[in-house]
Amino acid sequence: MEATGTDEVDKLKTKFISAWNNMKYSWVLKTKTYFSRNSPVLLLGKCYHFKYEDENKLLPARSGCTIEDHIIAGNVEEFRKDFTSRIWLTYREEFPQIEGSTLTTDCGWGCTLRTGQMLLAQGLILHFLGRAWTWPDALNIENSDFESWTSNTVKKFTASFEASLSEERELKTPTISLKETIGRYSDDHEMRNEIYHRKIISWFGDSPLALFGLHQLIEYGKKSGKKAGDWYGPAVVAHILRKAVEEARHPDLQGITIYVAQDCTVYSSDVIDKQCASMASDHADDKAVIILVPVRLGGERTNTDYLDFVKGILSLEYCVGIIGGKPKQSYYFAGFQDDSLIYMDPHYCQSFVDVSIKDFPLETFHCPSPKKMSFRKMDPSCTIGFYCRNVQDFKRASEEITKVRRVAAFALFYR
Repeated sequence: MEATGTDEVDKLKTKFISAWNNMKYSWVLKTKTYFSRNSPVLLLGKCYHFKYEDENKLLPARSGCTIEDHIIAGNVEEFRKDFTSRIWLTYREEFPQIEGSTLTTDCGWGCTLRTGQMLLAQGLILHFLGRAWTWPDALNIENSDFESWTSNTVKKFTASFEASLSEERELKTPTISLKETIGRYSDDHEMRNEIYHRKIISWFGDSPLALFGLHQLIEYGKKSGKKAGDWYGPAVVAHILRKAVEEARHPDLQGITIYVAQDCTVYSSDVIDKQCASMASDHADDKAVIILVPVRLGGERTNTDYLDFVKGILSLEYCVGIIGGKPKQSYYFAGFQDDSLIYMDPHYCQSFVDVSIKDFPLETFHCPSPKKMSFRKMDPSCTIGFYCRNVQDFKRASEEITKVRRVAAFALFYR
């Protein structure tokens, strides 16, 4: 009887904490991110300069823009569209219960898994859609910067807590529907892009069957001693993502793999072996690879000497972002301006979206409001990601990354 009573108390505590976190992360303070019109903005290898927004003469767009080489890629609207098109994955509530726990939300503990998902999602966007792709509806979604705590938030907390004490809701078995109405698209290429856009998001759905969803990532994390409710570090998440991609059996994912560097060392022969693994089979082309490099940029605090290294990395067309953040608070870093990093924040609790239904809403998977943070506040522990489409791409990326490393005198080695 005592054991049973203790279990019930633990379940009640878990559900109360979940409900509290749902309320805590369901609102954001009224803030606004300011960008200088006099400095270039780098976003995953693309460079923008708002100073020339009202001028008709724009230099040709080019990736790989460095600090000294202020190439103009577009104006404010083009930057907003590019940023908003990146896939945003945040805390969710009321999703199917995670096996082995009573949790139906990842509020308060799943932020590093979410930033890992965002990095992988960007790699898949490059793989299937390319860096030039943007979501046609990116500028149509509302800006969430101006949400504030209202009576609706309190109602949401009450409803969430009451629901947590009631019977579990009926679970649906996801069956991904990719059929679209051709009339919605101007041409076959646009239709194909929308299908892959939805398909990629569905792979990150919050259900047990989603290939890269929270439920699956937690299963892979168990081998690292992690469980639902634990805090995950950037290095652990890198290995979880590698395992998830290796285990994915979807036919569209057989042409991509993940390599995780050990001790800040990328062994070129091992990467190329991974890329060429499919050449002995029916696949004629070598595989694309996402390279994840767990690093530490200092001791207890980030060493400011690494600022130029981080800027150089985010300036490369091969970069898919950085899993980092502040201590115990993970962000997905995707760019910078001056000495501030641009990021997407997963610490915002949204309702579960069933991605198995046709035409599921896309708005909550795209962030209209970029955030900025001083590099000096960055936690030294992070994981850097790169995407290379083939072996030739990897060799070119290795040369570019080596140049950045030499300039910053950073211990990231290619052998």
